[in-house]
Amino acid sequence: MTMPAFDEPPEFHHLTVLLRETVGYLAPTEGGIYLDLTLGAGGHTEAILEAHAGAKVIGIDRDPSAIVAARRRLERFGSRVTFIQAKFSDAESELRARGIGPVDGLLADLGVSSPQLDTAERGMSFRREGPLDMRMDPTDGETAADLLVRLTQDELADVIYHLGEERRSRRVARCIKQALDAGELESTFDLRRAIVRAVGPRRVGGIDPATRTFQALRLAVNRELEELTELLRASKNLIRPGGVAAIISFHSLEDRLVKRAFLERSVWQRLSKRPVVAGLEEQAENPRSRSAKLRAAVRFDDSAVDESVFDFDVEESDSEVEV
Repeated sequence: MTMPAFDEPPEFHHLTVLLRETVGYLAPTEGGIYLDLTLGAGGHTEAILEAHAGAKVIGIDRDPSAIVAARRRLERFGSRVTFIQAKFSDAESELRARGIGPVDGLLADLGVSSPQLDTAERGMSFRREGPLDMRMDPTDGETAADLLVRLTQDELADVIYHLGEERRSRRVARCIKQALDAGELESTFDLRRAIVRAVGPRRVGGIDPATRTFQALRLAVNRELEELTELLRASKNLIRPGGVAAIISFHSLEDRLVKRAFLERSVWQRLSKRPVVAGLEEQAENPRSRSAKLRAAVRFDDSAVDESVFDFDVEESDSEVEV
């Protein structure tokens, strides 16, 4: 299968999750500069630019097709939006190279987008037959197929266990390697068949048996947790004191990292007792929003800290996104 050319990408339709809540936390102001680190189809950026005519956004995404689509959607805002193709780990250096100092707000809508899931050629979903790719940037790095060849059976089992929280990871890894050795692992459908041979076809808790393994491989291919860790570290430098970080996660591994980072009291003042979740209306319109958890925090400013905000326990997230 061939990938679509990224100068003429497929339609990039994506329902923006927790839009009102995210923009509400960022509260765009006159002259404010905001960093959208997961530009995607441009939904959050568009809402920020519409919320205040004097606000500007720097939109970053590692997916070249997202950059192309967002340029089209946001063309009417002209110089108020800057587009950069980059990973989280490159954001600080990209801003520094452009002479941009700490910004007034930052948002990240983590995980995989609907267009990435729904495009068979991306190989991210077991619902559509495609190559074993799974890269968010299809021009960079090793594919899922490369990863499956490179890892030993034990290493693969560890990836599936730790990143997919799949208890039957040893069995799954063995069946995947057997399929690979037999020349029966060419597509996403082949991968799902290998997983089902290991764990059976029964859905557990409404989750397809392949969900956890596909999640683990995608996270590993794109180094998503490492990239998020780097973002959380760099965010201390990316945001000015008094600025806001708003991060939307879709499963427990991401959410725990964000929660832990925002517990650093010398840096962050949290803005909600628990993660903000989508309302029933949004969940009905966009089923994928059911897994979304939004956490927001203000970059520490010792002249404006209310210590009472820390007197609570934050609820753990245990959501999974079915792909």
